[in-house]
Amino acid sequence: MSDIRKDEEALLLDHNYDGIRELDHMLPRWWVWLLYATIIFSIWYAGYYMFGSGPTPQQELAVTLKEIEALHPAPSAPNAGAETNLLAAIRDPESVKRGVEVYRGKCVACHGDLGQGTIGPNLTDDYWIHGSGRPQDVAQLIANGVADKGMPPWGQVLSEVEARDVVAFIFSIHGTNPAGAKAQQGVHYEFDDYK
Repeated sequence: MSDIRKDEEALLLDHNYDGIRELDHMLPRWWVWLLYATIIFSIWYAGYYMFGSGPTPQQELAVTLKEIEALHPAPSAPNAGAETNLLAAIRDPESVKRGVEVYRGKCVACHGDLGQGTIGPNLTDDYWIHGSGRPQDVAQLIANGVADKGMPPWGQVLSEVEARDVVAFIFSIHGTNPAGAKAQQGVHYEFDDYK
């Protein structure tokens, strides 16, 4: 009994593999045209991007990075108005309260829950590794970070109000001398009373 239909007998090839006989069917025309279109597109693509004026992956990356930077401008140095705002926040219990929440979410891992310092420095004493401990310097450190010490720049993560409130909290814990505080690091500065 033959499994070959009458209309397929003309397509039957002469060879045979382990009792299996093969038909010589033509590929569907749409499939063949799709294959030709793919070949033409690949020739154009290679010519444009590899040998022509198409942008290289490095050029595309540079353009994309510029677009991202345009969306997130670099934090600027605080000005005199910002210092006035910082001083007002330091004296405002609500700013300090909000600063506690931001500090717990972002800073505790490195500076400890009471500012005593763990990986990062102690924030409760008069010694500063970077800056002079003035509110404006602390805000600048928060915004720009300290890459060589592992502190990330928070200027693009925290809003201006959140950063200001963290500064207010840091000044509220000055002089608290928590148990297990990290040893003094950096330069001693006379700490002005901002409260």
